[in-house]
Order: sequence, then structure tokens, then C-alpha cells
Amino acid sequence: MLGAFSNTMADQPVPSAQQISEIATDAYIYGYPLVTMEMTRRVMTNVEKAEGTRAPMGHLVRMRTYPDASFKDVTAPNADTLYTTAWIDVGKEPWILSLPNAHDRYYLMPMLDGWTNVFQVPGKRTTGTGSQKYAITGPSWNGKLPKGVKEYKSPTAIVWLLGRIYCTGTKEDYAAVHKMQDEVSLVPLSSYGKPFTPPAGHVDSSVDMKKSVRDQVNSLSASAYFNLLATLMHDNPPAPEDGPMLAKMATIGIVPGKPFDSKKLGADGSKALDDVPRMAFGKIMEFFKQAGKPINGWIYTTKTGIYGTAYLDRALITAIGLGANRPQDAVYPTSETDSEGKPYDGANTYVMHFGKGQMPPANAFWSLTMYNAEYFFVDNPLNRYTLSSRNKFKTNTDGSVDLYLQNKNPGPEKESNWLPAPGGHFILMLRLYWPRDKAPSILDGSWTIPAVQRVNS
Repeated sequence: MLGAFSNTMADQPVPSAQQISEIATDAYIYGYPLVTMEMTRRVMTNVEKAEGTRAPMGHLVRMRTYPDASFKDVTAPNADTLYTTAWIDVGKEPWILSLPNAHDRYYLMPMLDGWTNVFQVPGKRTTGTGSQKYAITGPSWNGKLPKGVKEYKSPTAIVWLLGRIYCTGTKEDYAAVHKMQDEVSLVPLSSYGKPFTPPAGHVDSSVDMKKSVRDQVNSLSASAYFNLLATLMHDNPPAPEDGPMLAKMATIGIVPGKPFDSKKLGADGSKALDDVPRMAFGKIMEFFKQAGKPINGWIYTTKTGIYGTAYLDRALITAIGLGANRPQDAVYPTSETDSEGKPYDGANTYVMHFGKGQMPPANAFWSLTMYNAEYFFVDNPLNRYTLSSRNKFKTNTDGSVDLYLQNKNPGPEKESNWLPAPGGHFILMLRLYWPRDKAPSILDGSWTIPAVQRVNS
């Protein structure tokens, strides 16, 4: 199918500069997840050995504590679970993932392809908490697997295992989760059943390890961006339903596996690409207002994890929450404005009121996380980035609960319910892991998120 579009430019007149700009904008949005995944992979694997949040290809990252405000590898991180992650290339051979008995602890191990689709998600909700073994195979692999190993076929060579294990954060629970993490194993099929030590990684000095991945992607020129996209699509093939988009992209020379040369578009056409990254990313972020139904200042969508041809949905989630789960596993309502529709500002104080028995309905857990304007954690004296179902809140006399969202400490009587905010603009994200599927439920709208009230200026 891909080869059918390889000669489109040669067969037809070059589009006008306006048409090139429009097609390139659509192509930029279409490719944003794949390019972002690759840039994320480069940063997160550019080390010799596993350390902190990073590890070489094929190595497991076992995060032992929650991320803090210095964490910039992924936008909108959570502080509810301990990540057990890995980047693998299944284009050459399958990899075997062995999961231990979780003893009824909530966890999930989403497997993302290069386009950010969650193609499989073993875990408590889907496969239970007993011991399990899976072979993650590439798009063109065919072969025989060991007995007792179930195949999960990835649509792409790039696979990101983004495991999350719930942890209360106490010393004792950290130890229990660490034990479970240590029992997770990941080996190539050729080494299965044999002693295996993953080879040391190679550090590429050309990879920027300081600038955030999103800034790195956004700073790419259109020519560099489309050349990388075309290269990546060779081993990470687009889905069959992407045919119309591929045909459109081919008219300006973006073809899977072939170098992109903007000079073939002529001087005017090449110049038309200059502003495409800025315009396209602006369109992605502007789509936030349409991506979900606004309720009480909150916007959320249940179109995460599997996107089909909803390219703007997919690009937006990539930009603000790379690695998002399927809605059955998690819903991520986000709020940038208070009950009056005004943007949040740390110069003000806010209250989020939950009536008695109206806390977020989730089978696993819920959390409310504070982010700055770039969707990263906010540094604060308590190192508190989230309030969640594991917190012990002070309740009102009628059984209701007020959460205080502000920059300054509200005092000892309210500190247990305080979520520290930055001095300027901030963003809130409410997570419901394994949301209830029966009333009251956020999935069917029978539970409504309360508005955040500004109480003074």
C-alpha cells in the first residue's frame, strides 16, 4: 500500500504554496505522535545503564519514588504510581515480558506502539493479578513461541512499556512495590530461559538531554521534521485506515522510507513550510477547547489510548499527556479555568468542594494533580504535587470535603487538604484510574466534577 504513493509528485503538478502549507499542517499533526515518541525514546534511552527515569533500549526502568518537579522527560507525569517502563525494538525479534503475582495490588502494563496507541494492556482490570508471560512481537514477525507465553503483536517496531503500579508512598509500601518491580523481567526471545544481562547503552552526545522533549520537537524545522517522520514510518508503518492521509502527504513528497526534500517543492513551496511547525502546534493546542465536553470548567475526553483517524485528538494527547491510557483504565479531566471561566492564577485562592459521598468514583484510585503552564510539577515546600484517595482529608461537619488550591499555605487546620500552586498560571488534572462503569460514573456522565471556586483575589 505504501509504495502506491511513492511517485505521486512525479505524476502530478506540484501543489500551490497555499496547498502545500495546508497539506503540511495536516501532515505535521498526523506525524506529531510518532516524532514525539522517537524524540522521547532518544532522551529516555541515552544512558549507559538504568538510572533514575532513564535506561538503555531493552532495559527496565524501575522508578523507586514518585517523580518530582525536576522531572521533564514526559509532560503531565503522575505521583500516584511507581513506573516500571522500557523501550524496546521488536522489529528484529520478539521480547518476552514476565509479570509476577501482584497479590491483588492494582497495576497495569500498557503497551504503546510508535503512534501512541495502547495496543494491549495487561493488568488487574484486564488479566488479573496472577503471574503472566507475554511475547511482544513485531508487525511482520511469524514464528513459534515457548509454551505458556501469549503473543501480543505490536503494529510498530517501537514499543513503549509504560507500567504503573499503585503505591501509597509509605516506606513499607515502597518496599512491597520494589519487590514486585524486581520480579518483572524483560528479555529478547533468543535469550528466553537463559541467563541474560542487557548490554550497556551507548550515549549519543548529539542528543539534547536538557531541553524538554516537547521543546525539541517543536524546534525542528518543517524539513527536518518531515524527513524524520518519513524515516520513522518505514519501521513503524501507518495503519491501513491512514491511506487517504498518506496519499495527501505524498503530493508534497512525504513518503514512508524515502528522504524528504523540500527543494522539490520550488522556492515558494519550500518557503511555505517555514511557518508550518508554529501553525500546526498552535492548531493542536487550540483543539484542547474542542477535544472534550466542558463541564464546570473541566474538559475531558474518553477518546484516549486508541485513536483511529482522530489525528488532532491523538496529537493533543501527545502534547499534554504522552502515554495516556484507554478510558476504561483512566480518565484525565483537565481544567485551566475556575467556575467563572477565568484562568487559574496563584495570586488567588480557590476551593474545590465535594459533597458527602461525592468523591471521585474509581475502582482503583483517583488523584488531583497540580501543574504549571507547561504541564510539569510545581516545586513547593511540601513536595506535594497531588491530592488523592490515599490522603486523609479533614472533613466538614456535614461530611463534605474542601480542597484548597493556592500558592500560600492555608495554615495547619487546612494543610492536609492543601494542593500547592505556583505564583502564576496553573493547570489541574483529575485522574480516575479504573473509573466505575456504573452510576455514579464519569464515563456516562452520571457523576459530575465539581467546579473550582475562586474565593478571593
